Amino acid sequence: MLSVYLYGKRIPLKKLTTDSTVPFHFLHKDGLIFNPNLLECCKNQFFINFCSLADLSSPELDSRTASSAAKTKPKFAKKLAKESSYTISYLINSCGLSPEKAISVSEKVHFETPERPNSVLTFLKKHGFSSTHIANLVRKRPELLLSNPEKTLLPKLEFFKSIGFSNDSLGSTISRDPTLLVRSLENHIIPNYNFLKSVLLTDEKVLAAMKRTSWIFLENPAKNLVPNITVLKELSVPQSCIILLLTHFPEAIMQKSDEFGASVSKVVEMGFNPLKSLFVLALHAISGKGKTWAQCYKTYSKLGWSKDDIYTAFRKHPNCMIMSEKKISKTMDFLVNKMGWESKMIASCPAVLFFNLENRTIPRCSTVRFLISRGFIKKDVKLSTVLIPKEKSFLEKFVTKYEKQVPRLYDFYQGKIGIEEL
Repeated sequence: MLSVYLYGKRIPLKKLTTDSTVPFHFLHKDGLIFNPNLLECCKNQFFINFCSLADLSSPELDSRTASSAAKTKPKFAKKLAKESSYTISYLINSCGLSPEKAISVSEKVHFETPERPNSVLTFLKKHGFSSTHIANLVRKRPELLLSNPEKTLLPKLEFFKSIGFSNDSLGSTISRDPTLLVRSLENHIIPNYNFLKSVLLTDEKVLAAMKRTSWIFLENPAKNLVPNITVLKELSVPQSCIILLLTHFPEAIMQKSDEFGASVSKVVEMGFNPLKSLFVLALHAISGKGKTWAQCYKTYSKLGWSKDDIYTAFRKHPNCMIMSEKKISKTMDFLVNKMGWESKMIASCPAVLFFNLENRTIPRCSTVRFLISRGFIKKDVKLSTVLIPKEKSFLEKFVTKYEKQVPRLYDFYQGKIGIEEL
């Protein structure tokens, strides 16, 4: 009779389908046996056990199959089952992975004893990696658990610390992309650093760029970065603007060369001056932001802006085309429906869309609306006059100036009292 091994015990197939004492309920259909719950939660263990575990003495196996299986599968399956079971348990209990993630990760790494992975975890904790950092790192690059920490990991961490990384920022950056720890220090990381330093000039800016995307230390600069920088230089884009783009928006300048060239052409056609920083900000907004651009365009159109309005706003403040729909809608709703400013007026001063609604826009506008209602200031006050000045200037012009007529105006501005208490 055919049988399978379940957790090290041989169980006849018939018993699996009929005996309620077997730990899982199996379904039998067309000669196939499966358990949805087991496949979902412990698929590795099930397949390892199931595939090897035919009774090799059964007459239902032909002699050729039995002979081949007898030589290889039982020993291999037993070893693999042991490794898989131990690995999953370790990934859950020591690395902080969920059972589902642990099962998935165990397909990529196996070990029977804790010595090597323990040494890696101890090393990472010593260098400032938190439990969350470690869980993310193991989930993305589980093979690192089998590395030699002193030989493979230490030189790379020491290099990154030598250019200014703190333990915490290093753990955060590497856990987002642990590929940094599997690339060659001499052949990839250091050459990329040398190139970036030659462009950005300071370690501080190199670190800023790396925190934005660690891929700048992984991809060969000659592939896209060098050609794209060359395109900018041919347009006489100042070095300071190239540094701005590479430091804060490296993903834009690391596009494929043909895509980057197309983005540059669009920005030039829109009339942006390559000598100004707005040029690279516009380039970032367009580069790789197709969906965001389309969504912003759609949102502004719904709120009453024409194509000319949208492009006017974009030319004044390119980042208005990479905002979230929620942020745009909430701010426009307050300024237009609560304050009564025309939608098109905002297009001429798109910077007001970026201010914090609760902490800046609402308190200032509410104060100005009160002053208008009492006749202290004219109704045609400009939106830019209200929201753009620094805090000190706003208070002098709209609060301190009227403290004799309205003694508690500052309390109202701070949200400590309601308008009925003025």
